[in-house]
Amino acid sequence: MSLREQVAAASRRLAAEGLLIGTAGNVSAREGDRIAITGTGVVLAECVADDVTVVSPTGEVLEGTLVPTSELDLHLCVHAGSGSAAVVHTHAPYSTAAACVLVELPVLHYQQLLLGGEVRVAPYATFGTPELADGVLAALHGRQAALMANHGSVAVGATLAKAVENALLLEWLAALHHRATALGTPRLLTEQQQLDVITQALQTSYGTTQENPR
Repeated sequence: MSLREQVAAASRRLAAEGLLIGTAGNVSAREGDRIAITGTGVVLAECVADDVTVVSPTGEVLEGTLVPTSELDLHLCVHAGSGSAAVVHTHAPYSTAAACVLVELPVLHYQQLLLGGEVRVAPYATFGTPELADGVLAALHGRQAALMANHGSVAVGATLAKAVENALLLEWLAALHHRATALGTPRLLTEQQQLDVITQALQTSYGTTQENPR
C-alpha cells in the first residue's frame, strides 16, 4: 500500500470511529523526505489516495493535485520538531470538549501513561498559523498526544497505525474524564503509582504479544 493510500485509509478509519467529522481534521505520514497529507476540503470519511498530497519537509508539493490541508504548517512543524512518523489532528467530541475546559488532562487511568502522562493543552491560536504549530509542538514535548485549546487534539506516533491508536486512546481518556467528573471528584494516580505502572509494564512487556514458553 502506498503512503498516500495509507493516509487515506487512516482517515477513513478515524472517521468511522467518530473522531473526524466532515472535512474537519487532517492526517499525515512521513517516509524520508516525503510527507503524505490530506488535502484541504476533503470529506475524510470518503478519503482516497487521490485526496492525499505529497509534500517535502518545507511544504513543496511533490505529488497530487489538491492543495494540502490548511494545517500544513502544524504537520510540518510537528514532523520536524518531534521526529514522529505520523500526525493525526481531529476534532473528536470528548477531546475537543476537554480542550475547551481543562488546562491539562490528568492521569486517571494507567493507560494514559502510554501517551506519556498528563496531556497538556496548547494555548489557543488561530488555525493554520505558526503560533498554533509552535504551541502544539511544545505541548507534545515528551508526549504522544496534546489538546489544542478550544480546537481539538493532535496525536503522533512512530508509525501511522500508532498515531491512530494514540488518537483513539486520547478520545477514550477524555470520555473517561467526562464520565468520572459527572460522578464526583476523580482520584488521580499519584506519581508513585504512575512509576509503579511503568516498572510493571517494563517487567511484563505490557501491550506486546508474547509466545507461551515451551
